Amino acid sequence: MLVMILAAGLAALLVYFGAYKLSTLALNKIYMSPESVSTRQAEIYADFYQFVVTRHIAGSDAAAAAKWPGNNEYITILIYKDEQLNMRIGGGGAQSSSSMSLAEKLQYNSQYGKLYPMRFSDGMYYITISDNSQAREDNINRIVAVVLGAVAFVFVMLLFIRRLTRRIVRLSREAEIIGGGDLEAPITRSGEDELSTLANEMDQMRRSVIERMGNERRAWEANSELITAISHDIRTPMTALIGYLGLLNAEGFDDKEKAGQFASSAYAKAMELKDLTDELFRYFLVFGRSELELNLEELDARLLLDQLFAEAQFDLVDAGFTVDSKEFEGEGSIRVDPLYLKRVLDNLVSNAKKYADKAKPISVRAELSEGSLRIAMSNAVAKAMDRVESTKIGLRTCEKIMSSMQGSFSSELNGETFTAYLSLPVLYPDDKKAKR
Repeated sequence: MLVMILAAGLAALLVYFGAYKLSTLALNKIYMSPESVSTRQAEIYADFYQFVVTRHIAGSDAAAAAKWPGNNEYITILIYKDEQLNMRIGGGGAQSSSSMSLAEKLQYNSQYGKLYPMRFSDGMYYITISDNSQAREDNINRIVAVVLGAVAFVFVMLLFIRRLTRRIVRLSREAEIIGGGDLEAPITRSGEDELSTLANEMDQMRRSVIERMGNERRAWEANSELITAISHDIRTPMTALIGYLGLLNAEGFDDKEKAGQFASSAYAKAMELKDLTDELFRYFLVFGRSELELNLEELDARLLLDQLFAEAQFDLVDAGFTVDSKEFEGEGSIRVDPLYLKRVLDNLVSNAKKYADKAKPISVRAELSEGSLRIAMSNAVAKAMDRVESTKIGLRTCEKIMSSMQGSFSSELNGETFTAYLSLPVLYPDDKKAKR
């Protein structure tokens, strides 16, 4: 708006000066031409002479001469007698020479030119005529130029307002279409002003709504797939558990050894159900909120990983696995929530317990590289036929947690080897000084 006001003001000035310049040229060329000046002076002379003759005006009667109808601010007549200034008529009045100062007489004598003879009632006099009516014409030209400049200003502003109104109407219609449910309808953005900023923000809002709806749809589909998978996984041990419990509950079942086997199998299936429900609970605990409530701390990377790896290694060795670990070299700090990082490692340990081959060692590697702490944990996948297929709930949980801590998580299955990769940004000593 400010730019358009300045542009309209500039256009108004250009029109004003252009119109005034052209009118001034016309005034000088036409109105002030020698022929026009002579004609006007002749008309003034004739008009004044008619007044003097009709009224019998004396050359020394200033009061009577002042009543001449042509006496105005633009015409001045000087009356001379015997080459001496006798009277001045102009500005709506008349002034006799006796009331003039010497300076005024010298000024008037030097200011006016050609003398014309004229008979008054008391004898012959000479007059000189000065016509300054070009000042009136110049004022008219200025007024006309100002009006044209104002018209130019209003015209430019109306064009801008008309364009602005069209954009507002168009934006209103597009907003109405989007409000009706058509989120694919684009928002037209043009210009570099406040309205274009509003259009851009509305379009960003539209895109955000589309993205959020897409995320919700994908989350719904993922949850539906998860529920379907969990339902299938739960149904399998649940069916077996019900069968074993049904046999144990049957009347006349006296084989205690068989009853013990059924009870042991039922217990194993119940533990499978517990593991599945625990995984499902952890999944919804993490994915049931858009942002995790982290308690981030700046900790020494080596000390923290030594503690977490020691706990994980003890858990795996206790379960019958061997662990091949290698510590990283160098120093650095990481900004993490230690409880959530432990949950990530616990998920990987739990995953290894279920699917890793105990005959082969589990490899854990950590290194500092290019400003990141990278951890890789790999294991051979067991070929047991009776194990439950993974629902990947734990891996999705790890990915969400690492992402919330500005890190990354990925996994791959290469042949019979499963590897999980973790990465976290490292704060080196220089970085911490700069941060302070």
